[in-house]
Amino acid sequence: MSQTDMNIFESLESEVRSYCRNFPTVFTKAKGHKLWDENGKEYIDFFSGAGALNYGHNDPKMKDKLIEYIQDDGITHSLDKATSAKGEFIKKFNDVILKPRNLEYKMMFPGPTGTNAVESALKLARKVTGRTDIISFTKGFHGMTIGSLSVTGNASKRKGAGVPLSHSVTMPYDNFMNDEQNTLDYLERYLEDSGSGVDIPAAMIVETVQGEGGINVARFEWLKQLDDICKRHDILLIVDDIQAGVGRTGTFFSFEKAGIKPDIVCLSKSLSGYGLPFAIALFRPELDVWNPGEHNGTFRGNNHAFVTASAALDYWKDDQLEKDVRNKSEITHEFLNNLVEKYPELKGTVRGRGLMVGVACEEPEYASKVISEAFERGLIMETSGMDDEVFKLFPAINIDEEALKAGLNIIEESVKSVVKEPVTN
Repeated sequence: MSQTDMNIFESLESEVRSYCRNFPTVFTKAKGHKLWDENGKEYIDFFSGAGALNYGHNDPKMKDKLIEYIQDDGITHSLDKATSAKGEFIKKFNDVILKPRNLEYKMMFPGPTGTNAVESALKLARKVTGRTDIISFTKGFHGMTIGSLSVTGNASKRKGAGVPLSHSVTMPYDNFMNDEQNTLDYLERYLEDSGSGVDIPAAMIVETVQGEGGINVARFEWLKQLDDICKRHDILLIVDDIQAGVGRTGTFFSFEKAGIKPDIVCLSKSLSGYGLPFAIALFRPELDVWNPGEHNGTFRGNNHAFVTASAALDYWKDDQLEKDVRNKSEITHEFLNNLVEKYPELKGTVRGRGLMVGVACEEPEYASKVISEAFERGLIMETSGMDDEVFKLFPAINIDEEALKAGLNIIEESVKSVVKEPVTN
């Protein structure tokens, strides 16, 4: 097989590309928790498609179902027409995921990406309530289209909109100021004081664990209080579970252990189970006030994704996967806590829940250096946070324990290499 000329990407692809700069090789094959490049080098994947591959690459059961469907000339593109693949997914998702959790939601299929799900949630909240504003939270990330950017905290991403982003108000996330101050008391004061300049919003949108924002975790008590505030002020609560959902934090939905039932839930990324574009917005039945076609998209009927998503739901027919994630989460957190203690030069803080974890470094350059060293040693992971100060671990949630520990060992070797050399600004 001939080698791909890297100059093709440099000369013909836009400068907007990003991940390829951290992983400068040409990948050719992927299976489970592994990737291979053109040179045959093997990598352990702790990136998982930025959370779109929670079950790893090319899961065999999903692959078999998809190949069978394609070979039988199953419907590929259908807009929102009824298909057997969609019907199977709707029924199975309701039976396997919603009913056992005592959740009653209507399912909406917008365009197939996370930002599409968020856009539809914001539009629905405004339509239902007749209000305009949305409250979002510091360091939140909800997508790259205009509505989603308006509720995203990252300044550089907001700047990319090229227009003023309006009709949103940013409030402090849990522990944004310090450990002592309850940020929701601050928020509610704004809602109750007629002189605050903050109107009652249509909705609040929140990530229970902020992925791009730096693996910031909201306490369950904080989420419960947020839910209570929304109920008392007749505000819809939107949980963006696009990255933290589908088992990443240990349960299918990241909010389950908080004991809340959001009005609207956004899912995408790992929902298809196979890396195929797929998104849904879930909402309470009484909120379903859409007129036919009022929100739509050409590719909202991705039947290949329906097929693999239905197959992926087999992982959730019992609680074995949750138990496995809990066990591997304990291994990972124990390793990271020991790592920051063993290498104080990192000035690291362990963050996260489940297998959505990372280490925040006081000197942001350390995180970037660690992922570069890890890549050279055969491990792929990324940074997150406003200054890329967190090196972020997103292994497949069904990774075997031996492979998990092998990846963790590469991280330690990378940290050991980095701390030998002082960081220079």
